Amino acid sequence: MIQQVVGQLPPESTQQAVGYPSLFLLVALGALVPVVPTGALVSSAGVVALHQSSPFSLLIVFGVASAAAFLGDICLYWLGQRGVRSRNGSRWLKTIRDRAAPERLAQAQRKLDEHGATVLVLSRLVPAGRIPVMLACLLGRMPLRRFARGDIPACLAWAATYQLIGILGGALFPEPWQGVVAAVGLTLLVSAGPAVWRRTRARFGH
Repeated sequence: MIQQVVGQLPPESTQQAVGYPSLFLLVALGALVPVVPTGALVSSAGVVALHQSSPFSLLIVFGVASAAAFLGDICLYWLGQRGVRSRNGSRWLKTIRDRAAPERLAQAQRKLDEHGATVLVLSRLVPAGRIPVMLACLLGRMPLRRFARGDIPACLAWAATYQLIGILGGALFPEPWQGVVAAVGLTLLVSAGPAVWRRTRARFGH
């Protein structure tokens, strides 16, 4: 069934014309609203780019993904700043607070005090680490310009990591759809693994 769908895919030029803007919009949206698995999207795009004839496909995917992630982060941080400055807060600041567990926030604040804006790079690579660190930056009144300087390498490292997962998945299998399935599975495992481990430890009291 999947092979039949793959066989009916549009030409490569059409895939690129539709795929790159779609990737940008979905990754940027995923940075704002946690309903889009952005890591899996980038990994899947990496698989598809690996099997395309253009030598620049992988580079374009990397550029699109990192730029979209950066734009989404900056927009969310700007919205959060408005809430911090407002006497009554804002819906966006409340959303960010609700997505950051108190213990993760406390840990992020300690790391931010120790390492400054460089902690943003690690926060993008650790599953569920981005929002607590962003909230710590907001509560610490970090200026948007300083946050942006730290977020640029964070988004570049994030895009490179998840694209590498896709490249590895695509290299292991001859068919693109097989690589996509493998890349998505590995991405979800990497994303969900730490949370499952924490819940297990908490449940058994370790």
